[in-house]
Amino acid sequence: MYELLKTEGTARRAQFHTVHGTVQTPAFMNVGTSAAIKGGISSYDLVDLKCQVELCNTYHLHVRPGDELIYRRGGLHRFMGWERPILTDSGGFQVFSLAKLRKIKEEGVTFHSHVDGRKIFMSPEVSMQIQSHLGSTIAMAFDECVENPAPYAYSKASCERTTRWLARCKAEMDRLNSLPETINPHQMLFGINQGCTFDDLRIEHMKAIRELDLDGYAIGGLAVGEPKEEMYHIIEVVEPYMPKDKIRYLMGVGTPGNIIEAVARGVDLFDCVMPSRNARHGHLNTWQGIINLNNAKYAEDDRPIDETCDCPTCRHHSRAYIRHLLKANEMLGMRLAVMHNLYFYNTLMERIREALDEGRFAQFRAQYADLLDTRI
Repeated sequence: MYELLKTEGTARRAQFHTVHGTVQTPAFMNVGTSAAIKGGISSYDLVDLKCQVELCNTYHLHVRPGDELIYRRGGLHRFMGWERPILTDSGGFQVFSLAKLRKIKEEGVTFHSHVDGRKIFMSPEVSMQIQSHLGSTIAMAFDECVENPAPYAYSKASCERTTRWLARCKAEMDRLNSLPETINPHQMLFGINQGCTFDDLRIEHMKAIRELDLDGYAIGGLAVGEPKEEMYHIIEVVEPYMPKDKIRYLMGVGTPGNIIEAVARGVDLFDCVMPSRNARHGHLNTWQGIINLNNAKYAEDDRPIDETCDCPTCRHHSRAYIRHLLKANEMLGMRLAVMHNLYFYNTLMERIREALDEGRFAQFRAQYADLLDTRI
């Protein structure tokens, strides 16, 4: 259940109540694709890093180790040792991004696994069944991810199919949640707004899917290479048509600046692989901008990554040491860097919430939206 606490302009400060705990929003979901954050971060680490929600990947877990195996282990929470909320994506994005050979029909999509090449069929019903096996807090609807830019006629037909698929997802989710053997009978379902960068398609699709009265609504199909101004424009176009009493999730976004700007436009929830992926390559977030630890100037720099940060990495280690570890391909280097970036993102969301609580989000946005995305 979404509980709106206050607003500042279009920005929203809220609480999202789930069977696995309450999420303070706006919030950033840390991405643990295969039930782990890349970089050697455990579920116990995530608690210390202020993570509220972890995002896991339906497609990857279906392929390996298999959702039925996880079901026999008692579901994803028990399997991972993580007690807080988990959102599982539907597998749709991976089907369209990883599968070289795929055939889309009204029933669903047939494609080949990127791991072993075996043929897999994914449909709205199959996606819901897999996510029910995983027992996640929030399941995402199975949708078609269309490449940007796409022809208008194809985008329109795809939106209509995604709406039909969403109705099937809801029916199947309702059925699964009523079964006595279901791990999480309180599993929530979020629908996904599509329509590429066509304003009218985005609006019509949002109007159609809000009729299904789901637990939350996501904006999908953005952050795939289009200019950030285009992404902000689409959020502004869609936002007035999104239910005010439901949580809003911008999928796959993004940089700290993207997040601040999307919060200003009414978004509550975010996810992105960027903080962990960038960290593994030495690109680290600070409150002064982004540093690249690979640069020679940090070889003898005894300061922490960010002198204002109190994450475990910054409390104990220097830039020089972490740079050495990364250069020597020591796993600890990646782990320490990823811990810092995740802590930074979760602290960013904390500070956004504080600014909203105190009615000074506009000043916070003016101070940090551009600065945090600047490369030092």
